[in-house]
Amino acid sequence: MKKIFLSILFAILIATGFAQIKKDIAYYTKMAPFPMPSVAQPKFADKTFSITDYAAVNDGKTLNTAAFAKAIDVCNKAGGGKVVVPAGNWLTGPIELKSNVNLHLEKDAMILFTKDHSQYPMIKVGGSTNGVAPASPIYAYNASNIAITGEGVIDGAGESWRPVKKQKQTPAQWNALIASGGVLSADGKIWWPTKEAMNGEIYLQQLKNKTADVNDYLPARDFLRPYMVYLIHCDTILIEGVTIRNSPKFIFYPNHCNHLTLNSAFFYNDWWAQNGDALDISACKNVVIFNCNVNAGDDGICMKSSGSKGIDNFELENILIAGCTVLRAHGGFVIGSNTDGGMRNIYVADCNFVGTDIGIRVKSNPGRGGLVKDIYINNISMSSIKNEAILFSSYYEDVPAGKNAVDVKTTASDKIPMFQDFHLSNIVCKGAETAISIVGLPEMPVSKIYFQNIDITADHGFESTDATDIDIRSIKLQTAKPLYKLKNSKNIMVDGKPAE
Repeated sequence: MKKIFLSILFAILIATGFAQIKKDIAYYTKMAPFPMPSVAQPKFADKTFSITDYAAVNDGKTLNTAAFAKAIDVCNKAGGGKVVVPAGNWLTGPIELKSNVNLHLEKDAMILFTKDHSQYPMIKVGGSTNGVAPASPIYAYNASNIAITGEGVIDGAGESWRPVKKQKQTPAQWNALIASGGVLSADGKIWWPTKEAMNGEIYLQQLKNKTADVNDYLPARDFLRPYMVYLIHCDTILIEGVTIRNSPKFIFYPNHCNHLTLNSAFFYNDWWAQNGDALDISACKNVVIFNCNVNAGDDGICMKSSGSKGIDNFELENILIAGCTVLRAHGGFVIGSNTDGGMRNIYVADCNFVGTDIGIRVKSNPGRGGLVKDIYINNISMSSIKNEAILFSSYYEDVPAGKNAVDVKTTASDKIPMFQDFHLSNIVCKGAETAISIVGLPEMPVSKIYFQNIDITADHGFESTDATDIDIRSIKLQTAKPLYKLKNSKNIMVDGKPAE
């Protein structure tokens, strides 16, 4: 009788949710299909430094750059702690994070970055034209044990930097944009916030093969545009709770960082934001992106890796992405296009992509490709996908504003993309143009891709060109026939039989 009672009680506990497994970061770390390290979290001294103690004014008009710099510097020299941004509107120029500092935004706090571009000096950094770029709104170099936390909002004044394509605006939006100032391209299809932004590329071409210092790049500052949060060679980083929005270019761009956690944060750009990627994780190791929400003008959650050191070296590895939602974006979860540094050990689980151009987007091309392997994508829900639910492409063309695809085709024969050992399972998509598209290269087919439990409603089914060793099990394609369109593809197996 006692056993029966205990069985009934156990069943009730399950039904009421008391026995449900808590899917936190520790859970996903344990469930990763490769040995995922426990990502280190920053720890801070119990000291508080308010920016108001350093003459900061919250009227949204007074420039508080010096107050932020002083508070962070004092905190750093005191051994670290929390730099507090109280409720209010705090206008500022660039902020440099330093080791052992937690920049904490209290509820109803907003950091507003100035639209006065003269406040963003040209500096030497990696990842930009000749290593020169405007200082990012928030940046850190070689810092360790840093964080941005709280319930506040960080706004990058991106509209003062970004060009806008007419095709991405309603007539009312376009007319309002023109009335706000700025200049139009000769064909009237691109709005630029300044003449310097529109002519910046031409100016940079004139600097080629010349000895130039950072100030020689000032006329191209508006064209170059800074990343919003730019972290280079940093270690043990936490971004938690905050909303980071309206960036000049990418919202969050860590480069060669280690032990990075993004937890319950919101990254937002309008869908028409040019180069408005949300998260571009570049050549980083030991990264967790958990319970974050994203809306982007370009890629949503994107993995990049540059700086090839040989095929057996991986500049990006041990990445966990779980419980995230991506709304508008060019891609929900994205790999590339820069993959020449190599990637491995990426685990994506329990994510939702709603209204993205592409759901799962894997892209590169000769000249920027490398080995990408051991990628695991599980339990993904997608709906209203504009193009492909799942895309592999070795012919990616990065077309900047004002250019056409014909202008950027590559003829490179080195750094060839190699996509292999991808495992995609338990994926549902309700609405896409194409269910699955795989496009490799004749000399390097996409290979060893494993699909299991796939349910996709789309206009077109499975299409592949230059692909080999594709294993598909338990797939349901609700689409027009033919379900499979194969070109220069071999060993495409569906439930143990050749695809037809």
